[in-house]
Amino acid sequence: MTDADVLDDAPARPDLTQRIRDAILSAEFAPHQRLIEADLSERFDASRASVRNALLNLAGEGLVERLPNRGARVRAISIDEAVEIVEVRVGLESLCARKAAENLSPAGEAELRAIRDGIEEAIATGNLVEYARLNQEMDRCLREESGHVTATQLLERLRAQSARHQFRLAFHPGRASQSAPEHIAIIDAVLARDPEAADAATRAHLNGIVGVLHALG
Repeated sequence: MTDADVLDDAPARPDLTQRIRDAILSAEFAPHQRLIEADLSERFDASRASVRNALLNLAGEGLVERLPNRGARVRAISIDEAVEIVEVRVGLESLCARKAAENLSPAGEAELRAIRDGIEEAIATGNLVEYARLNQEMDRCLREESGHVTATQLLERLRAQSARHQFRLAFHPGRASQSAPEHIAIIDAVLARDPEAADAATRAHLNGIVGVLHALG
């Protein structure tokens, strides 16, 4: 076996897929931009084989598309597809919110209260970057507190595919002032351990996102 064979068989570094995923989701790579293995290898200080495996992982998530004889590129997700993803998320996220209200732990309660305070501060100071980050933290916390493994796995994949549109929504004029009370309503319902209210608040919020996406299109 040659050194090249060993390299080609090397698994992706555990964090490399996440690092490339984060770069895509934060718009460091634009839709349709080619992802050149040699460039990524240098940028992330990783072997070509590790980069290749990471891109295969991301292709499986729907973030990257493989091009015959041309490597890979960032997959563009249309507004129509983003709307469909949110429509699927309605059922999954409302389920997680309901389960989180039923299963809320003391640690989860403390984290949600801190996130709630942070959302109010971010809106008051106009810090939309922090607001967008807190939204992601809220969603993560609710998934974890729900204890629903299948819904969590499905949501993580769906959210990765629509993250660029979510980032765009956070900066849409007037959107933050509208969505912040919706997020707070979800948190308050979970903190009150009210599954019905948590379900309803989540559905209302996501249905509102569908309307905004249609407007963006």
